[in-house]
Amino acid sequence: MKVDTNKFRLQFITHGKTADEILEQVASVLHGGGRWIQFRMKEIDNDSFISIAKEIKKMTDKYDATFIINDHVSVAKEIGASGVHIGMNDTSPAKAREILGDSFIIGGTANTLTTIKEIEQHVDYIGLGPYRYTSTKKNLSAILGLDGYKRIYDEWSGWQQTPIVAIGGIEYNDLSPLLSSSIQGIAVSSSIIKSKTITKETLKWIQKISFTTIN
Repeated sequence: MKVDTNKFRLQFITHGKTADEILEQVASVLHGGGRWIQFRMKEIDNDSFISIAKEIKKMTDKYDATFIINDHVSVAKEIGASGVHIGMNDTSPAKAREILGDSFIIGGTANTLTTIKEIEQHVDYIGLGPYRYTSTKKNLSAILGLDGYKRIYDEWSGWQQTPIVAIGGIEYNDLSPLLSSSIQGIAVSSSIIKSKTITKETLKWIQKISFTTIN
């Protein structure tokens, strides 16, 4: 499945310890115009994860938003999410494709060109990062920065077929340089969550992205 590039350009990733936190974040981002939600929540039992995922599904359906579930391939299939995002230490994208088939979006995380080449044939997009240090993720891979992205693009021609989303510690002022490179999308969590008003901050990011040219 090809991703909807209009929705793809800003991807919001949830980050919280309770269902109320997560659902409030999703509602606020959707209200602010976000149309790509990735549900990520660690250290939670499977039944609770499914329960929250079902609530998010109702919300994203209402806004015709893309709903991606982090790592839980079986949950994505069970509730009919748009797709799944696979981390580097989780189920392989190849296995996820076997389980989900071609009707689901599959994204995969990469930090190096080697990993990109290992997963590119199995995914619809690649989350490349981290851009800088982020506290939302444990066991962080090597920081790439803008130069790291440019180096990978120079060495890999596949980005023209498999879109790249930048991820990891991205702030508002990073949008222009990132989107003026070959990056096709931005994934964000903390920078929006920690703002005074999530809805207003989401709208601010979307407006900035809408006026930034993608090469």
